[in-house]
Amino acid sequence: MRLTMRRLRLKAVWLIVLPFFWFAAPTPVLLAVSVCLAVLGLWIRGWSAGTIHKDQEVTTTGPYAFTRNPLYLGSFFIGLGVALAGGHWLWPALFLTFYALIYSRTMMGEVQHLLSLFPESYGGYAANVPFFVPRLTPWRGEESSDRAEVGFRWAQYKRNKEWEASLGVLAAFLLLGAKVIFRP
Repeated sequence: MRLTMRRLRLKAVWLIVLPFFWFAAPTPVLLAVSVCLAVLGLWIRGWSAGTIHKDQEVTTTGPYAFTRNPLYLGSFFIGLGVALAGGHWLWPALFLTFYALIYSRTMMGEVQHLLSLFPESYGGYAANVPFFVPRLTPWRGEESSDRAEVGFRWAQYKRNKEWEASLGVLAAFLLLGAKVIFRP
C-alpha cells in the first residue's frame, strides 16, 4: 500500500487524537468559541463539497470563486476550533505545525494535478483566485457568462461524503463537552 499525502494526513492525526482527548481541559467559554470556529469550517467544507466536481472541470463557482482551496480552509477552521477547545496553547501550536507541514504539500500537489488536467483553464483561474486566504468578492471568470452556474447540490455533497466530517466534529465536541460537564 502506497503512502500518499492523504493517507499520511489521516494516519498522522490519529497519533495525536488520544493524547489530545486525554489531556484536553476545555472551559465553557473555549468550547463555545471553538464550536463557532468548527461550525464555520463545516459550513465552508459543506458548501465546497456540494459544489466541486473533482477531476471533471476546474470548479470556479461558489466558494471556489473566493479561494482555490475552500475545502482546506474549512478544515483549517475545524482543526483550529477543536485544538483551541483543548485548553492549552500546545494544542493549537501542534495543529498549526501539522497543518502547515501536511496541508501545504497537499495543496501544492493538487495545483500540479489540476495543471496537468486543465492547463489552460486552471492557469487563468489561479492567476485571479488566491491560493488559500479568500478574496473579498467572487471572481467571475471569462467563461462564466458562457455557462450556467451549477452551484451547490445536495447530491454532490452526499457523493463527496462530507457528512462524515460533520459526524467527526460532533463526536469531538460531545467528548469535549463531557469533559466540561464531568470535570472533577
